[in-house]
Amino acid sequence: MIRRAQQSVDVEAAYTSAQKVVQTHQRLVEFLAHGQTLAQIDAFVGRTLEDLGCRSAFLHYKQGRSPAFPSFSCVSVNECIVHGTAGYYTEPLKEGDVLKVDIGVVHHGWIGDAAWTYVFGAKSELVERLTACGKESLRRGIEQLRPGLTYIEFARAVQDHVEGECGFHCVRGLGGHGYGRKLHGPPFVANNVPSYPGEWPDAFTTIKPGTLIAVEPMIGVGTGEMVQRGNEWPIYTADGSLAVHYEHDVYIGDDGPRVLTEGLDDLPDVIEQ
Repeated sequence: MIRRAQQSVDVEAAYTSAQKVVQTHQRLVEFLAHGQTLAQIDAFVGRTLEDLGCRSAFLHYKQGRSPAFPSFSCVSVNECIVHGTAGYYTEPLKEGDVLKVDIGVVHHGWIGDAAWTYVFGAKSELVERLTACGKESLRRGIEQLRPGLTYIEFARAVQDHVEGECGFHCVRGLGGHGYGRKLHGPPFVANNVPSYPGEWPDAFTTIKPGTLIAVEPMIGVGTGEMVQRGNEWPIYTADGSLAVHYEHDVYIGDDGPRVLTEGLDDLPDVIEQ
């Protein structure tokens, strides 16, 4: 009984942190406008996090050989899939640009981490299909995050929709992750089934109740291959085609998945002016 009570308190703390991310996205979508730079957008995220009583989980984050991450959020334009910094792209955003904003927070020791994609101006037919594909693949994948199943079922649901039904490509080598009081932890959750032994060992891990996980389809129009320039943070599609990124925080309970970042799906994603 004591263990279950403590678990309940932890879930609510994680939910509160996840909702700080949602609130930041909600304020951001009201702020975004044509002609802004990534630096202006990232500065707004930083001010909003401070106003909400939390701090960025990304600022100064260090991973591998890359330098400490220099921005409050990841802001990635068009062919940049993820990990765009506030200074990597300096042009004002314009009609037709596709912006991915990934926001991570720390609130009372708990992480929240979720990304959404915004489109500047009316969506082209291609972008409409791409954004719809991203949202639906995330929804279908989350349905498979049930105790007793394995993580490969998440990947199979995402990949079947993205590649089998929509004709786009899951970006290989990127995926979701466990989290909690730390930003990244096991398991790693890819968006594609393994193509060779050992590619993704956690694919066959049994899903257990009590798990916090951030799942995030990253989808390219023309390829699932990515490129990175040296040790710099931004990651791009190898062929320069458009990409989208959607991410939810999920708690896996005894009866299945609970989306802690509920509310993101209700955001308007077209920035009209």
